[in-house]
Amino acid sequence: MANYTTADIKALREQTGAGMLDVKKALDEANGDTEKAIEIIRVKGLKGIAKREGRSASAGLIAAKVVDTAEGQVGVLVEVNAETDFVAKNEKFIDFANKVLDAAVESGVDSAEALAEVKVGSETVQELTDGMQAVIGEKIVVRRVGRLAAPKVDLYLHRTNPDLPAQVAVLLGTDAKAAEVAHDVAMHVAAYSPLYLTREDAPADVVAKERAIAEETTRAEGKPEAAIAKIVEGRLGGYFKENCLVEQAFARDPKTTVGKVVEATGGEITGYLRFRVGA
Repeated sequence: MANYTTADIKALREQTGAGMLDVKKALDEANGDTEKAIEIIRVKGLKGIAKREGRSASAGLIAAKVVDTAEGQVGVLVEVNAETDFVAKNEKFIDFANKVLDAAVESGVDSAEALAEVKVGSETVQELTDGMQAVIGEKIVVRRVGRLAAPKVDLYLHRTNPDLPAQVAVLLGTDAKAAEVAHDVAMHVAAYSPLYLTREDAPADVVAKERAIAEETTRAEGKPEAAIAKIVEGRLGGYFKENCLVEQAFARDPKTTVGKVVEATGGEITGYLRFRVGA
C-alpha cells in the first residue's frame, strides 16, 4: 500500500510543477519520501531534456519590469515559454521567469542567446532553464528579450485569461509631457497591435509591396488610368492608418487618432515594444 496521500501528490505537483503520473511514480520509488521524490523527478527530467527538444512550447508568460536610469527609464520584456498552461501558472515557473527577468535587467543584454550565458548565482540562465525542465518535465524556452529606453517608459500587462499570468505586454516610451496619456496608449497598442510607430518606420520593401498590390487591385477593377495613381495612394494611406500607431483611431475615442491624442499633450511617443506569448 502506498505510504503517501492525495494531499502529498498535490503538494509535490505544486512544488515541482511535474505531471501527476510522474509525481506518483517518484513517490512510489521514494517510498513516500518527498525530498527523495523531488530528486528522482529532477534526475529523470535531466535525462529527458534531449527528448523534449522537438516539442512545441507555445504557452508561457511575459515577465516585465521598468527601472530608472541616469537618462530616464528602461523597460525590459522577457518571454518564457512552456508546453502547457498548467505549467505557465505554476508558482515555480513564475519565480523562474522573474529570476530570468532580473538577470536580463541587470546584465543589459537584448537577446535570448546572450541572456542564456548570464549568471544567476552560480548557474547560467541556460543551466537554470535546464534545471527547470528537469523538475517540471516540459520543454521550457527563454524565447526572446526586449528593451526600450526613453525619458519615460510605461508598462501595460494584459491577461488574456484571468487564471494565467500576463500573455501580452507593452512598453511605451514617451517624453515627460506625453507621459500623461502613455498608459492609455499602451493599452491601445496591446489591443490593436500596430506594426510601426509612423509610416516612415515602415520598411521600403513592405511599402513597395503594398503599393504594388494596391495598383494591381485597382487595375483589375477596371479603374480609369488617369485615376489609378490617386486611388493607389489612397489605399496605401488606408494601410498606414491600419498599421501605424500614430495614425490608428484611438481605442478610447475612435473619432480621433493616437497621434492627435499625444499631440494635444505637447509631447511625443519615442517608441514602443509589444510582446504576445507565442506570437
